[in-house]
Amino acid sequence: MNFKKYGYFWLTNLMSIMKARNLKTLSLILFCSFLMTGCGFHSAMVDNINNTTTNVDLSKKNFKVVEKVSGFSTATYVLGFGGIANKSLIENAKAKMLENAGLIGGSRAIINMTTESHVTLVFPIFYQKTITVSAYIVEFTE
Repeated sequence: MNFKKYGYFWLTNLMSIMKARNLKTLSLILFCSFLMTGCGFHSAMVDNINNTTTNVDLSKKNFKVVEKVSGFSTATYVLGFGGIANKSLIENAKAKMLENAGLIGGSRAIINMTTESHVTLVFPIFYQKTITVSAYIVEFTE
C-alpha cells in the first residue's frame, strides 16, 4: 500500500512540474511572438509636393495616355540607426520613376504624379520606410 501511495504522489508531483514547465514554455513563446509582431501603415500624397509644374493644353484630342510608370526607394533602420532622410527617399524614387519613363527622344510628358509612403514597424527593433512615386505618361500626336 505504501508503494502505491508514494508512487501516486510522485506521479502527481511530476505532472505539476510538467504543467509548470509547459506554462513557462508557453509564456516564453507568447512573449517572443509578441515582440516579433509588427504593423504597417500606408499613406498617399496626391498633392504636387515635388514642385514640378508643366503647362500643357489638354483641351484638344492630340494626345494619348501611354502607360503608368513608378519608382520606389526604401530606407531601413535597425535600432534607430541607418536609412536616409525622407526628402532623399522621395528624390530617389522620383529619379527611378523618370528613368523608367523613357521620356528622352519623344513628345511625352508626365501627368498626375502621386507620392505614396508605406512604413513597416517592429517596435523597437526594425523600421522600414518605402516611398513610391508613380505617374502617367502622355504622348502627343500632333
